[in-house]
Parts: sequence; C-alpha cells; structure tokens
Amino acid sequence: MIACLRGTILHRGVNRVVVDVQGVGYDVAVSLATLESLPANGEVFLHTHTALRENALELYGFHTEEEKRLFEMLITVNGIGPRTSLLILSGISPEGFRKAVIEGDVTRLTTVPGIGKKSAERLVLELREKIKKSGMASAPASDRTSGAALEQDLISSLVNLGYKDKIAATAAKKVLDGNRPDLQLADALRQALKDLMK
Repeated sequence: MIACLRGTILHRGVNRVVVDVQGVGYDVAVSLATLESLPANGEVFLHTHTALRENALELYGFHTEEEKRLFEMLITVNGIGPRTSLLILSGISPEGFRKAVIEGDVTRLTTVPGIGKKSAERLVLELREKIKKSGMASAPASDRTSGAALEQDLISSLVNLGYKDKIAATAAKKVLDGNRPDLQLADALRQALKDLMK
C-alpha cells in the first residue's frame, strides 16, 4: 500500500496530477481543493489512498490527513465510490461536510454535484456517528481560519498557484470583504480564482 508520495509535479490535469518520485511517475487522482493547494513548482507531498481494482491500482491523493480520512469514510458508504467521494470533496470543504453531516443538513449536501436527496440522507445516516467518534467533529473550522488568519492563508494559496503578492492580496481582500463569517478557505479560494479568471 502506498501511504504517501513526495516528489515534483510533472503534469496537472482536471482532478489529476502526475508526481515524479525519483524517476517514477505516479498518476494520482485529487480533489479540486487539493489541486488548488499544491504549489506551482517545487516539491509536493500528498497523503495517498491506494485502491486495488481487478486490473488496476489507483492512487488518490490529499493535501491533508483530514481530507484523506474523510475520503476513506465516504467510500464505506453504500453507493459512494472513490470517484464520487472525490467529487464530494471537490464541492464542499471538509469542515463544511462534517458540519452538514452532523447537523443532518441534507439541503446543503444536495448542493454538491452528484449527490441527490437519497444519497445525502444515506451520508448523514451512515457517517454522523463515525465523524463524531473520530474526533474530527471538534474544533470548529471558523475558530481556526477566521479573520486575519483566513486572509493570510488565502493570499498564501494564491501565491503558491503563481499569482504575485499584490494581486493575491487584492483578490483576497475582495473575496473576504463583506463575506459570510463562516467562509472556509477552500470556498474563498474558489471564489478568488473565479474573480481572477474574469
């Protein structure tokens, strides 16, 4: 089992990267949040989940251990496979997902592409207790990534994606000014990238 990879990115695709580890290229499927968090160049580190299929070995990579743990919980849910799990993690932050499941917020979960009402209800039913028992439910995300800390994290993420400091700071300020207090880094980064691509 391949638990992690450290190397350089040879290629970026839609929800995929090829990581060169000492001359061997590993094709790794990643969520949008992980893809956005990876530096434009230099060394990268990914937590990985290895899935063995009948005729293939597939790697799924994550920027944080928390995202990997959620992925591994998601694939235990009946009808939710690895690809759907990545889609979920691309459409909602780990903090937002945990909160929605614990609060039974089916409406919030159905805003994620590929998740209908029945799937959302199944996620709540099967994962609520697992998330509570895992300890991931504690420490609200808003306490960790609020105010100035969120702004600095957002600027840093944009700089890592190749934007100049001044452009990154302006984009971060635009997104965070007047935005909701529970805004998470992944959502803020998506909005900033949308604004910068206009």
